[in-house]
Amino acid sequence: MTDTPDAPEESLFRAPPLAEQERMVEALLFASAEPVSMSELEARLPHGSDPAEALHLLRKRYEGRGVQVSKVGEAWAFRTAADLGFLMAREQVEQRKLSRAAVETLAIVAYHQPVTRAEIEEIRGVGVSRGTVDQLIELNWIKFGRRRMTPGRPVTYVVTQDFLDHFGLESARDLPGLKELREAGLLESRPPEMEDGPEPQRADDTGDMFDDDADAAPEDDDPIFEDDA
Repeated sequence: MTDTPDAPEESLFRAPPLAEQERMVEALLFASAEPVSMSELEARLPHGSDPAEALHLLRKRYEGRGVQVSKVGEAWAFRTAADLGFLMAREQVEQRKLSRAAVETLAIVAYHQPVTRAEIEEIRGVGVSRGTVDQLIELNWIKFGRRRMTPGRPVTYVVTQDFLDHFGLESARDLPGLKELREAGLLESRPPEMEDGPEPQRADDTGDMFDDDADAAPEDDDPIFEDDA
């Protein structure tokens, strides 16, 4: 008597229809926070299912739709259609708190523009770090003005249109004076020598504010960018 090969064991449960398997794959991909691998689909679908074919049908069903079944590495996930990615972009306002040094520097530029770094330091009584100036330039609240026709031709700083827009000013002439600042309580923490100084000169609306050469960056060896101890 010869041994006959064992007949393949028949599953006790029939696999669901392929359309139902497609729905199951869709549900798994939708509910998962991470892309789902083929092995995970095989483990989750009922015995005898064909997750690869179900996934193929699902991908065809979502072709041309707002979301698509995309391959991510060796796994699969729902992703926004590539041509609609721009709809997902959202502008956010980043709140940034200025340091006291930045606030003082900005105020000096606004009231005394066009003003050089040396003049800012003379008014403040302390050095101005490169980081402080860079931060204000990055915010687009100050920019480079004309170079002074003095030895070394130091660059000056002026406020920008963005600065005026941010504070609701039509021009630098609309900046409040010392009296208004004191009444608003904005000078209470200022050193006495700065409070009791002469009334700041408001900048006029001449070309000195927004000169044609205002965006010209200083040369690399310009002392304006040397950090002070």
